Formats: sequence, C-alpha cells, structure tokens
Amino acid sequence: MSKSQLFDDFHEITSKAWKQKIQFELQGEDYNNTLVWESPEGIKVKPFYNCEDQKADEIPLKSKDDDWSIAQAIYAGNAEMANKKALDAISRGAECIYFTIPSSGIDIHGLLNEIDLGQTDIQFNHQFLSLAFVKTLLTVTENHHSKVFTNIDIIGHLARNGNWHFNLDEDHKILGEILNLNHAQTLGVDVALYGNAGANMVQQLAYALSQANEYLNYINDHHKDKLKSTTITFKVSIGSNYFFEIAKLRALRILFGTLAREYGAMENCHIIATPTLRNKTLYDYNTNMLRTATECMSAILGQADTILNMPYDVIYHKDNEFGERMARNQLLILKNESYFDKVNNAADGAYYMEYLTHQLSSKALELFKQIEAGGGFLVQLKEHLIQKKIKESAAKEQERFNRRDKILVGTNKYASRLDKMKGSLELYPFVKTNTRKTLIEPIFEKRLSEEWEQERLKTE
Repeated sequence: MSKSQLFDDFHEITSKAWKQKIQFELQGEDYNNTLVWESPEGIKVKPFYNCEDQKADEIPLKSKDDDWSIAQAIYAGNAEMANKKALDAISRGAECIYFTIPSSGIDIHGLLNEIDLGQTDIQFNHQFLSLAFVKTLLTVTENHHSKVFTNIDIIGHLARNGNWHFNLDEDHKILGEILNLNHAQTLGVDVALYGNAGANMVQQLAYALSQANEYLNYINDHHKDKLKSTTITFKVSIGSNYFFEIAKLRALRILFGTLAREYGAMENCHIIATPTLRNKTLYDYNTNMLRTATECMSAILGQADTILNMPYDVIYHKDNEFGERMARNQLLILKNESYFDKVNNAADGAYYMEYLTHQLSSKALELFKQIEAGGGFLVQLKEHLIQKKIKESAAKEQERFNRRDKILVGTNKYASRLDKMKGSLELYPFVKTNTRKTLIEPIFEKRLSEEWEQERLKTE
C-alpha cells in the first residue's frame, strides 16, 4: 500500500468537529470557561491545535554545525584567579566563558592566558566603557575575533544604572570608535534585565527589538558600512513557562530578522539564554535546580546559541565549586546524555509551538510599533514609560504569587518550617537600592518571593 493510499483511509477532522466532540464530553460545561486559559500576555491557550492554527512565520534557523555551547559565568575582579577558574571550567566541560569585567584595569593577557580561543568562545559583560580596553582585547585575540563577543550595551547600562557611562554623546562617540575597530560581535542587548524585573514575554520581545532598533538606527546614520558585518547578541532570561519560553526565543529571531532586513543589516543574531532570577527562592533552594533544568531545556529547544546556566544557590552563596559544577553538569547531561544536541529546530512544525510563536511575535511587533510611534525606546525610557509598564506587569505577577495562583514550591506552597536559612546567607538576597542622583529611574531586578522570605527570616 502506498503512502498516499494509507492516508486516504483516514479522514481529515476539522477544528470545529474536534470542538463539538469535546463539548459533548464536557456534558454541559462551557468549553471556553473550562478548557481555555489566558496567559499574562493576553494569549488564549486552547486544549488542542491542528493545521488550521499553523502560521507561515519564517524563522531564521541556525545550521546544525552551529550547535549551542555550554557557558560558565566568571567574575573577573582578579585576572589570575579568573583565568585559573576558567581553565578549570573548560577542563570540566565548559565551551564558553562569560567574563564579567568590573574595570578597564584588568590584565587581558593574564585573563586569557593558555585559553584555547580556537575552541572556546569568550563572552564579556563590561561594567564600564573603554575604547582602549577593547583595542587591547582585540590585539590579544588577534587571530580569533570570531570567538570573542564584547557585548557593548550602553542603553542597557543606562536602563540598569540610571546613568550613561559618561553622557549620551560621549557614550555614542566611544561606541562608534569601537565599531570602527571592525569587530563583528561588538553590540549586546541585555533583555534579561527586563525579564528579571517582571516584564512579560511580549514586553521583553518588544523592548529587545526596540533597543536593537536604536543601535541599528545609529549604525545606519553614522557607520552604514558596518550594518552587514555587525552581529547583535541578545542576553535573554528564561522562565518556567516551558512552551512559551521556547516560542519566545523563536519569536525573537523572527522579529529581529524582520527588523534587520529593513536596514539591510545582518539578519542573524546571537542569543545567550540564562535562567531567570525571578522565580528563584531562598527556601527549599534545591528546587531551583529543577527550575533551571527545565529553563535550560526551553532555551535549547528555542535555539539559543549559548546557554549560561545558574547555580542553584546563586542568590545567597558566594561563588563556590559545588554550585557551579552542578550548573555546568546539568548542561553536560542535557547535551551528552539526553540527546538535546541531536535535532536541529526540534519544535518546527508543532502546531502549538507555531501558534505561540506567531502570537508572541505579532503582539510584540504591535507593542514595538507603539514604542516607535512614541519616540522610540530611549525617549520612552527617559519619560519612564518603560519602567512604568514593567512595574505594572511585575505587580500583576506578584499579586498572582501572593494569592497562590502562581506557585513556587517550598515558598508559597508546601513550605517546610524546618527549613532555616538565616545562618547560611553569604550574600544579601534581596533588592538593593542606593540613593543617588540618576538621569532616569533605574530598572531593578526583583524576585517574586522576596517579601515572603524576609518575613520568614524574621521569625526563625
């Protein structure tokens, strides 16, 4: 029997027929009220999907040869110590090192000593802006520029800290000089800040796109010859809504590809995915390892390029070998034992995933257009409209958590009073605010469970 004859024996069933069958089985219960739920982004989720829900969104795909890499985060306050830690992490399976650099005085030669840049990607999180530092970095890594990501994000710095590094004109001048160094991976967009502050997925996507648009617009006006050669890196936080998070990354690639084509710019972006801080808890902290596992799975299936896992105890413990090893080993298991590196674009063709991807990208594009009509991302940031919208979204999520509609196991449900944490805090696990003069209101990352944990600590 031929394949076509086999399929002829099975009649196609429409969505309407399925819905009628479900309605009959519900025995009088309302279909929409019983089985259809709405996400915080305003997306109605049905109990089933078929080909009628498939949308024709073209997703720029990575080649199978460009596999996702396992990243290790290292704070590089001391070059020698950070280098030693990086070499150890690489020997234990890390394929990328994500260095956070606090100042331009760091010794680049010492930091990268004996690291094989032919095999290991190096990502940088700069907490400063320096042309001289980038020049030195590119000189030291002369033959391996494709492996180095400087991730300069002056707008992200403004959003997080409330001030430019210097001022608007000086920051853009230095950025332009860095772009003239002809390094492809210069620009970064820290979308994780907005997700960790409480922005919903549509907002995260729209803000990512709008912030990228600010950079592309600047390059188009002042360094047009760099449009085709500049890759933008997005750092994205991944939450626990498994399928939505997969769709979020897919939507980001669609949206950025659409925007880049308008400028004639490089359509492919680089995505660093990391678990969100938003749902991590102080009590029953081992549950954080379950959360990061599913979040990393979403990141992989959403086709992130680099996965930067988070130690389960990151919110209250200083850097420690055990927590970092567990985080790295989670990714090693997913890659080498769970076959998460075997299928390229595993979510392709799944009707539910296609529907979510289309919904998120459509809603984010609509919000992006509203932001641009209102003057663009920088204008709305300075007018505190972005901050206001994030606060509103965060407040709604906090309310859901407080009334236990959003569950964090071990904290607002199934909490154990035997769990004591007061004597284990090496780091302050709550939001810190410093009273200082800022140009705009900074955006603060805040976990959902902070108030609950503070109350519990008082009663220990």
